[in-house]
Amino acid sequence: MTVNMGMIDRLLRAIVGAGLIYWALTNADAWWAWIGVVPLLTAAVGFCPAYTLFGIRTCPAKQS
Repeated sequence: MTVNMGMIDRLLRAIVGAGLIYWALTNADAWWAWIGVVPLLTAAVGFCPAYTLFGIRTCPAKQS
């Protein structure tokens, strides 16, 4: 599994993911906000399966 996300993309995903999880923890009606786990995990790993499907790559490193 190669990294296909750049640092800015990873940072934004981590912020959004953490914000959604915080919202889920503080608001019982926002159970759907647990979806924030997905962007948080993809930010931690640096790989997005959807990017592979659509041929998107935000990582500046060259593919070999």
